[in-house]
Amino acid sequence: MPTVILVRHGRSTANTAGVLAGRAPGVHLDDTGVKQAVAVGERLAGVRLAAAVTSPLERCRETSKEITGRQGAALRASTDKQLSECDYGEWQGRPLKDLAKEKLWKTVQAQPSAATFPGGESMRAMQDRAVAAIRRHDARIAAEHGDDAVWLAVSHGDVIKSILADALGTHLDLFQRIHVDPASVSIVSYTDSRPFVLGTNTHGGDLSWLNAPAKTRRRSSRAARDAAVGGGAGPAQPAGS
Repeated sequence: MPTVILVRHGRSTANTAGVLAGRAPGVHLDDTGVKQAVAVGERLAGVRLAAAVTSPLERCRETSKEITGRQGAALRASTDKQLSECDYGEWQGRPLKDLAKEKLWKTVQAQPSAATFPGGESMRAMQDRAVAAIRRHDARIAAEHGDDAVWLAVSHGDVIKSILADALGTHLDLFQRIHVDPASVSIVSYTDSRPFVLGTNTHGGDLSWLNAPAKTRRRSSRAARDAAVGGGAGPAQPAGS
């Protein structure tokens, strides 16, 4: 199956203000966030992206634009509300320092699977709809572009953490152990046997090794689909290395 590059949006005005933005409109990248998005776009410029999907919120669309703009005019990101930020309900727009005093805060930190935001959604529901969306897009892209395709999904910190937790086989109650910075890149390859997590919260490094060779062959053997005992040989070295 294809490989998805998960990118969290660059730093936003809410991030610097210490406010839980949630789904509030009008939250954009700040100057640093724009620079971060540009850097991610440059980092992914050598990766042939078959498709791009983004959360509909402004900070994600702005990040996506900096990435797809370096892929050529043919690639435009579609939006999917299932990749949108968690619906934090009454918590939305409040300072994090105040939210940390709420009783629910401890549940969010220690047992997020039991957390439901007042007037919003549960963290379990957030994970379920985000993982379902990623797997749905992945299957569609496989059908349209083949199993060697690489595609982009731009979303939010908690959403990406929940997707990574699912891919790692980690219970949602442990997802706070996963860190996803603004404009970081995480990579997951889904197969018919299991997801393979190829990278989490990365900020640098060449990613052209994700491109399929010029002449690809469908991996049909069981050994090719399964985890390599002993670790395997790794991807082919990028051109020019």
